[in-house]
Amino acid sequence: MYWCKIARTEKEFEAIAKLNYQTFVEEIPQYEPDPSGMRVDPFHHENVYVIVLKDQELAGMVAFRAIRPFSLDLKLGPVENLLPKDALQGLLCEVRLMAVDKAHRNGRVFYYLARALSDYAYENGYGAAVISGTIREQKLYNQLGFEPFAETVGTGDALFVPMVLTRERFDRSVAARFKQKRYSFYPGPVQQSKQIQQAFLEKPISHRSHEFKVMLERVKNRLLTMSEATHVHLLAGSGTLANEAMIAQLHVLGEKGLILTNGAFGERLEKQAARWGLSYKSQAYEWGTSFDMAAIEKQLATGEYSWLLMTHGETSTGMLNKLEEIAKLCKKYNVLLCADCVSSFGALPFSMDGVYLATGVSGKAIGTMSGLAFVFSNSEIVTGDNIPAYLDIGLTASHMIPFTMSSQLVQSLEYALKAYEKGARYTLLRERMKFIEAEVEKHQIPLLADDPYPMIFTWHEKTFPYLAEDARMSGFDLHYKSDYLVERGLIQVSCIQPDFEDAWSKFTDWMDNYWAYHAE
Repeated sequence: MYWCKIARTEKEFEAIAKLNYQTFVEEIPQYEPDPSGMRVDPFHHENVYVIVLKDQELAGMVAFRAIRPFSLDLKLGPVENLLPKDALQGLLCEVRLMAVDKAHRNGRVFYYLARALSDYAYENGYGAAVISGTIREQKLYNQLGFEPFAETVGTGDALFVPMVLTRERFDRSVAARFKQKRYSFYPGPVQQSKQIQQAFLEKPISHRSHEFKVMLERVKNRLLTMSEATHVHLLAGSGTLANEAMIAQLHVLGEKGLILTNGAFGERLEKQAARWGLSYKSQAYEWGTSFDMAAIEKQLATGEYSWLLMTHGETSTGMLNKLEEIAKLCKKYNVLLCADCVSSFGALPFSMDGVYLATGVSGKAIGTMSGLAFVFSNSEIVTGDNIPAYLDIGLTASHMIPFTMSSQLVQSLEYALKAYEKGARYTLLRERMKFIEAEVEKHQIPLLADDPYPMIFTWHEKTFPYLAEDARMSGFDLHYKSDYLVERGLIQVSCIQPDFEDAWSKFTDWMDNYWAYHAE
């Protein structure tokens, strides 16, 4: 297995120094021989090393740095004076070294290096990389996307061509044609199956047409069957929009409520409530900690609260909060329950018959394109004059379609909902959850929350500090770059993507190798 990472350990740096010696002393007579058999770059401590490994063995590396002056600056003067304008759109870095072990000199390794360099540099704000490319490997450099921008420099057997690589040049290169397949473990957006993609190739129809109304009614009926709610209101927008519309109804009530939080999305609900100027008390718990049912009941028993707002599936921690238990308490004390079910709806079967309002979306567990938001209710919602029209779900009552809605989005949602016939989608997600649980147990990965659900798993990055970054360089996109995850050093894996089985099989092979490599 070939895979990529950033070099960080002394063992890796030693292997790089040996490869440098073989390449730049023994093969290319650029430096004098040394009895150590190692060549450490003068700018070693300023370099970033992207390496390709074959299982546990170093196969190749590329080193770049961004501190000026570059070696090419010293040979040519400031390179900006010679570079084409399109190479001056971001930060500049210099590729100081590129070497591949003789045993692994195949196009695949060079393409891995070029792809990893392009991705890593681009994501870190670099617009272009310059290099002194040995004249004997011009064809290879051209295949990787490098293009000359100045005359040849050097003497004798050590002649080099100043070359530049940009993201656009790489995308036009031979190497880019051999793109590494990427596998997503994001909790959204979801890659689209061929059937769902077909919906976006259909001719759009007017949201005022009878055909659209009939299709929308079919979709609503399916959503109501799944949720066991009485009404569902569809909006064109995200889950945040659905939650805004839900909270707008609490604004209409004008009474005091209780907000429960134990993660980023519960905290977001509270911030939304504060923006609306709602009267409420917040009961906050540590991230990944279960709600204290006795403490909640004690609060509700005071008779002080008319509504309770919470998140069901807390995406930030992978925790499923106890909706049904809280619904029973709310019913006991005549409190209206409002729940953010954006991540949980479609991930597992549950009933919304005990809620006042709840939200969901098309683009999470259901598996179609983002863009449709749902607000479920068990009471008839009337239109209100003191909330913005677009957030007024009362306007969608009585089969009205007050605002533009994409027929292709609705069609794709209908296709996606067919997967829930006889509970097939739920069964699939449960089976995927078992795959993840087995890997978690195998490697003794401590999860952040003890109550996961078939949508997402969360653990602390400290288990392996750079695992997510290294996985990304090898084609596996874990969820770790959202601000709320970065702040707490969390990594997430979701099981809702359509190619999960294939992706998980390849990722676990990679992870077994990764663990073995770091165990040495």
